[in-house]
Amino acid sequence: MELSRRNLGKLALATGATAAAGTAAGYSLGRPADAAATWKATGTAVSALAGFDNQMKAFMQARGVTAGQVAVTYKGRLVLARGYSTSTSIDVQPTSLFRIASLSKSFTAAAIVKLVQDGKLDLATPVVKLLDITPATGLTRDSRWSTVTLWKLLQHLGGFDRDVSGDPNFKDAIISRTLGVPLELQHADVIKYMAGQKLDSTPGAKYAYSNFGYLLAGRVIEKVSGLSYESYVQQKLLAPLKIKRMALGWSIAKHSGETSYESQYSGPTVLDTSGKTVAAPYGSFSMRIQDANGGWIASAPDLVRWAKMFDAPSSVLNSTSLGHVWAKPSIGVNPDGWYYGLGWQVRPVTSGGTGRNTWHTGSMPGTYTLLVRTYNGLSWAALFNRRDDASGKSYGDIDQAMWTAANGVKSWPTHDLFPQYFS
Repeated sequence: MELSRRNLGKLALATGATAAAGTAAGYSLGRPADAAATWKATGTAVSALAGFDNQMKAFMQARGVTAGQVAVTYKGRLVLARGYSTSTSIDVQPTSLFRIASLSKSFTAAAIVKLVQDGKLDLATPVVKLLDITPATGLTRDSRWSTVTLWKLLQHLGGFDRDVSGDPNFKDAIISRTLGVPLELQHADVIKYMAGQKLDSTPGAKYAYSNFGYLLAGRVIEKVSGLSYESYVQQKLLAPLKIKRMALGWSIAKHSGETSYESQYSGPTVLDTSGKTVAAPYGSFSMRIQDANGGWIASAPDLVRWAKMFDAPSSVLNSTSLGHVWAKPSIGVNPDGWYYGLGWQVRPVTSGGTGRNTWHTGSMPGTYTLLVRTYNGLSWAALFNRRDDASGKSYGDIDQAMWTAANGVKSWPTHDLFPQYFS
């Protein structure tokens, strides 16, 4: 779902350092497009921001990426919204929808914080007091589960370490066999399986990126709100911001306006027990299971509008809630100078810690995404319909490319495109 910690750290360093200065359903496995393939850009061209167009074009053509999108805000105004394609068979508009993978985590964390703001939750509550964490017959739950609070889940301090025991959100076949349950899995199956596993570390002692922790957070949202996870986020977080396009993605079918996804890899389906080989983006993982940790689809303008919400207190999240989002975890700032808040990576970049760069990346078969908020009033989102290709080039390079484009702007436009896309 997400970059390895090694690459994540590399991306974090780049973000901080620069700022401080299908075979199924008609889809193919996806082969890198010819670098000379037809280039098409949609949306309003802005000459002062041509550097973003140039960086996106170079990045996509070097890797054979057929669909991409970027949106940029300056001082709260949407100044650029563009769609790009390198294939005549793909049309990407500024409002086209992409799977955003782990950028979904900021929405899940904000939903928990919203429930806290409304007096329905406490971040210090252990998850075992909110959800049924019961192992399969004959197994005993690790006693340390009682100290896994919502704070720890959202800050990746819950004691679940995929580098040690693997990522349960991608262990569909193992969980199915172990529990004797059918594929496609339900969230409750993953929870029951994990309830019978020993924790990888003492909760609160170690940062370890955990998709499973956010799966649990999604179930807390449903239990406490009485709504589905998707409905709660749409009604309580997105509707007040006039974000109407976002939805949870599907494993095979596409939403209206959603792009297609490509990968050089294939794998066995986890949607049934047929063992059929499928294109990696279409059934080698379950979008149902990924919902709260990586299941949303969105456009780049949707994401920067979401990012703007964190700039100041509002009816969605008040000042206390924003303080929760940016709070340092008990283990403090890591040696690379950043920490994981609630759904965002955070790098203090000015004295006193009042200025911060915040960001997140997303990565799954057929998807690579980046959302950045800077300490000096900029934000951008870059979305792509693949994360791997035969070139072997890093997709994390888009971080430096976007900083290069931003630093090259001599005069920021005064227009605001938000009214064009949100009404």
